[in-house]
Parts: sequence; structure tokens; C-alpha cells
Amino acid sequence: MTRTQKTVFILVAIIAVILGLTVQRVLSMRSGSDPAALVDAGVIMLPQSRAVPALKMIDQGGEPVALDQLKDKWTLVFFGYTYCPDICPATLAQLRQIKASLSAAEAGRLRVVLVSVDPDRDTPQQLKQYLAYFDKDFVGLRGAVEDIQTLSKALSIPYIPADTRKPGYTVDHSGNLAIIGPDGRQHGFIRAPLNVQKLSARLPVLLTR
Repeated sequence: MTRTQKTVFILVAIIAVILGLTVQRVLSMRSGSDPAALVDAGVIMLPQSRAVPALKMIDQGGEPVALDQLKDKWTLVFFGYTYCPDICPATLAQLRQIKASLSAAEAGRLRVVLVSVDPDRDTPQQLKQYLAYFDKDFVGLRGAVEDIQTLSKALSIPYIPADTRKPGYTVDHSGNLAIIGPDGRQHGFIRAPLNVQKLSARLPVLLTR
């Protein structure tokens, strides 16, 4: 092989690699699986998944739920409460919008869970009535304050327990969501405030993993 032929061969190989990477990049962006696009939508995936504490809470139907058994679907966990004046109703309304934008199959792979940070006032009946305003399939959970704190620390979504002696008290909490995978482990976060348009475009990719 002459020097000219070698040069041509090397150039062709380089061009093939560049074209391959370009095509892969375009296909990735079209499918929405580009990691940068997920970050742009507020989705942060952990480099390694985390175990969810083996806690038991009560859902809005009064039934016990083992948190480490939230499997078979992708679960978005939001810490909030029914007497919240702003963040909670806005977030739940946005989650309803996002879910409505999904196909029936995609929506069937998604679970939304509200963990109450106000168990004193958020009885199962109160949770059931409140969540019904947004989506009948949204799950509400309540438990002991100690368990709620354990869970929030494990998922890295902080809140500050309120002084329940004060009338009309409010609870300081994060608007971020934890992402639990079908394996029952935490895989990431969704940052607040939610971007409905971008999340509606990116979540289907996550739900097919």
C-alpha cells in the first residue's frame, strides 16, 4: 500500500467514525435519551442506585405499604401535605398534566406517590379526598414522623417537621421528586420547579428502561 493509499484509508476511517458518532448523536436526541436532554428537563440520574428503607406506611385506603416493595413501575415520590398552600397543589397538578400527556402504556408504567410530611392532619381519609382532585391513581402515604424523616434522608429530599402546637402551621419541604425504579431502588431525582413540557417529552424514554 502506497503512502497516498494509506493516507486515503486513514481519512476514510476517520470520516466513518465521525459520521457514526453524528448519526448516533442525532438518533439519541430524536429518541430523547440524550443525558444532557434529561438534565435539561430537570431529571438527574444517580451513577449508582440506592436502596429504599424497609419502612411500612399506611396508604389513603388504610392499607399498609412496604416502601421497599414499590416495584414493577417507575415511581415518582413527592414529600408534601394536603394543607400546603402552594407547592403541593401546583406540583400535583403538573404531575397530572405530565401523566395525561403519556400514552396509556406509558402511564401504566408510572406511579405517583405523595408522602405526607404532616401526618397529624393527613389522615387516610384526608389524603384520599385530596388526591382525588388530581388523579384517582395517585397514592398517598402517611407514617410516623421518625419514619418520614428516615425516608426523606435516605432519598436526599429534606423537610423540617413543623411545630404542630401552632394553629394553622405550615411545613417546610423540598419540591424535588425522588425517582424509584421498577427494581424498588432509587435511581435519581427530578428537580423543582417542574417543567411540564420538557418532562412530558423525556419521561417516556425513562419509562421504557
